Amino acid sequence: MKLHDLHPAAGSNKPSRRVGRGHGSGRGKTAGRGTKGQKSRAGSSIPAWFEGGQTPLHVRTPKLHGFTNRFRVEYVGINLAALSEIAPGTLITPDVLKHDRLIRDQKTRQLPLKILGGGDAPKGVTIHAHAFTRSALEKLAAAGSTAQRLSWPDNLPVEDLPDERPQEPPGAQPEEGPEATARASGPEPVVEEAPEEGTAEVDTDTPEAES
Repeated sequence: MKLHDLHPAAGSNKPSRRVGRGHGSGRGKTAGRGTKGQKSRAGSSIPAWFEGGQTPLHVRTPKLHGFTNRFRVEYVGINLAALSEIAPGTLITPDVLKHDRLIRDQKTRQLPLKILGGGDAPKGVTIHAHAFTRSALEKLAAAGSTAQRLSWPDNLPVEDLPDERPQEPPGAQPEEGPEATARASGPEPVVEEAPEEGTAEVDTDTPEAES
């Protein structure tokens, strides 16, 4: 094999297309670029993602910022200040609050009721709601009122589970000293004493010992 026998593979070398060589070639005059326009000019290079000036796709697409909890429960809140003027012995329910227009009647979507701790609590009333804040419960208990939690969407009374941990009486102080330590650690193990050296145990049940 000699140098003149070497040649590229068929189809690997394709001659460039000669444009602008008259009408007979099929690509004369405008050389296949069309008449006028941005793409017909020399040096024109438009990015593939360019959309002609309108808001591009990567800008008009909503971005994911943060996290949206699918199981979030939205409440209708009302402060205790709105209920402070209610007479003692009154039963307050979500239907009563809607009737008195203290909360808005949700026509499109019903929402549970939550009692917030803003303001002074009414005295001697019973409130039925789906949720209470901790401050609201403390103020209602101090005012002698009752808070009853309801289930959603059944509006049935829910009994809160009691705390299973043993509670010490108020004012009780933890015991200190060796007695408390011994009571906490349990009974001490019994250790048998070994006989002293030079002494032997005598079995009184044998006839030799009796004689």
